[in-house]
Amino acid sequence: MRANTNFLLVVIVSLITQMGCNKKLDGNKEKAYDTWSSYLGDSGRSHFTTLDQITSQNVSQLHVAWRYEAPDWGQMQMNPLVVDSIVYGVTAALRVVALHAETGKELWQFGNSVQVWHSTSRGVSYWQKGNDKRILCTRGADLYALDALTGLPIPSFGINGKIDMRSGMPESAKEKFVISNTPGTIFKDIIVMPLRISEGSDAAPGDVMAFNIITGKVAWVFHTIPHPGEPGYETWEDPNAYNSPMVGAANNWAGMALDEAAEIIYVPTGSAAPDFYGGNRLGSNLYANSLVALNANTGEHIWHFQFTHHDIWDRDPPAPPNLLTVEHNGQKIKAVAQITKQGYVFVFDRITGEPLFDIEEVPVSPSILSGEVAWPTQPIPTKPKPFARQSNELTSEDISPYAENKEELLAFFKSAEKSVYSPPSLEPTLLLPGYDGAAEWGGAGVDPDDGIIYVNSNEMAWNLQVKVNDTGAIEIPLGKRLYSLKCATCHQQDRKGLVASGFPSLVDINLRKRKEEVLAIVTRGKGMMTGFPTLSDSEKDALLQFLFNEKKAIASLGKMEIANTLEENPYLHDGYNKFLDSNGLPGIAPPWGTLNAIDLNTGDFLWSIPFGETKALKEKGFPTTGSENYGGPIITQNGLLFIAATKDGYFRAFDKRTGKMLWEYELPAPSFATPTTYAYKGKQYIVLACGGEKLGTKKGNQIIAFTLK
Repeated sequence: MRANTNFLLVVIVSLITQMGCNKKLDGNKEKAYDTWSSYLGDSGRSHFTTLDQITSQNVSQLHVAWRYEAPDWGQMQMNPLVVDSIVYGVTAALRVVALHAETGKELWQFGNSVQVWHSTSRGVSYWQKGNDKRILCTRGADLYALDALTGLPIPSFGINGKIDMRSGMPESAKEKFVISNTPGTIFKDIIVMPLRISEGSDAAPGDVMAFNIITGKVAWVFHTIPHPGEPGYETWEDPNAYNSPMVGAANNWAGMALDEAAEIIYVPTGSAAPDFYGGNRLGSNLYANSLVALNANTGEHIWHFQFTHHDIWDRDPPAPPNLLTVEHNGQKIKAVAQITKQGYVFVFDRITGEPLFDIEEVPVSPSILSGEVAWPTQPIPTKPKPFARQSNELTSEDISPYAENKEELLAFFKSAEKSVYSPPSLEPTLLLPGYDGAAEWGGAGVDPDDGIIYVNSNEMAWNLQVKVNDTGAIEIPLGKRLYSLKCATCHQQDRKGLVASGFPSLVDINLRKRKEEVLAIVTRGKGMMTGFPTLSDSEKDALLQFLFNEKKAIASLGKMEIANTLEENPYLHDGYNKFLDSNGLPGIAPPWGTLNAIDLNTGDFLWSIPFGETKALKEKGFPTTGSENYGGPIITQNGLLFIAATKDGYFRAFDKRTGKMLWEYELPAPSFATPTTYAYKGKQYIVLACGGEKLGTKKGNQIIAFTLK
């Protein structure tokens, strides 16, 4: 690791500015929500600010204040933090950078210029006690503590400034794929870490783990797959599910929210693994797919609610919950709201866990797959209504009017199952909202005091289908067999990939990448792809021989050396296939992306608009279609909503009261990330990362800050 330690400059700048740069711009007493030292603005994940220099009257005067060109190109999902005079961010290759808030000049960089990491990061965490100021960041399974002023690892944290986050896991998980690409939640002297792990049968357990920020030692662990004697243990039919080699995950990957006064942390958990077949994990599967309220000091369970029972659709909550205050029956209630991939908003009393709107357990279809037992009901809130269309609402009239192959789309549409929570089968199911959801990891924004939530949504339909697992045939060469098990779901059996879905072609990969690069990706993962560190060296070698079309791979029958539990599942997921027309546009009618304002005091919508453009259709004069979007908003107290996120690559400002667009700016590359706002020397800035790459867009490497002229 290296750090550009212009130490004296950093210290002087920090001392000059730390007494006032984040105060209200008129110099009055500092008030809440005018800093951005936590992920998504604050520990309640509100995306909210009281900074008010930028208004609806002058927002059109925004211009670029500074640009920072990162050394790496590609997707940057990070939400920058700003502390005193320093902006902290993460580049496409996981280099942590500290930039001057006024100029964008690099103050220090932490990273390795030789070893390139291919994951994505949504940012860093900041902790301070007296003069001890630390940045917490991750690379692979390692959690680092850096000096916030120099970027140097703090030797007393773990071993030379880092710990392996698997240190709090059982021994069986120590070699499995574990990373974190969402910042941890800081409470007192601990950090609670989100974990991204495999979604297959080789998944590690998704335990929620807290680490001491000073020493790096494990502070507490909450088992999301309960151990014997723990509440929820009875919701798994297999009494050994907690240590089964065929079951894992139920992890928090999207981040958490914290009520600092109540000392409660709110943890949304993901699906149990494997994702699309649950025959090895029968039962409702607590605490997977749940919002779990834990004592932030000890990790003890306080209350929970499960959003999807026995998930076989990958319906994990995609973003941290939002903390806010709402008014119900004339009473002010401290609430927590959780958006979901299904397009629902669930709202609870933050302390008791009582739903603030009725939730009905709705009967759903049984599974017809051998060994699978779908849960008979699923919870659906009566209010608010979904902020995205549901598959069962569609009719033949909802096929895209812009499609040139409309009859082909209509034939698929009529043949596909479309009921709510239709279980995976050997026949196609139209999944809407799709795998990435209506809501996604960018999250929603709220005004914490008025009870309004703002959420951007995707409306992309996908085909959900499984296939019979025939990879156990002895005549299949080892490399091809491994490819079928580990890679074909995303990159397709013919290796041509699904570019529109974000999965590149692997055809002729030998002409584009060296073996060493591909081996690193196979081991550590890249972007959406998880790594496969549990493969033996000979298995990795066989897979690379197959990918590089080496003749010896054809004859390499061999036998897998590890207990590959995927082989024991009778069905495999058939791939992430979007429902697209012949031009690569969504097969359903617009809107393909929306932006919504929902009053959680009443459960009613204030407004809903198409969000984003489709350039090819706009040039032909068609109305706004909306587009796929990834990244969240900023909400201002004085009436603005700022958001990038869209595939078309624009940064926009809206009137939060009406949804009217007030300003837009075309970025050098799309920003699939949430912006940040801060104040420095009497000026308000908005900064965001423009990395592009996702959804087949052009790559970028810039972090850009805007201010008023």
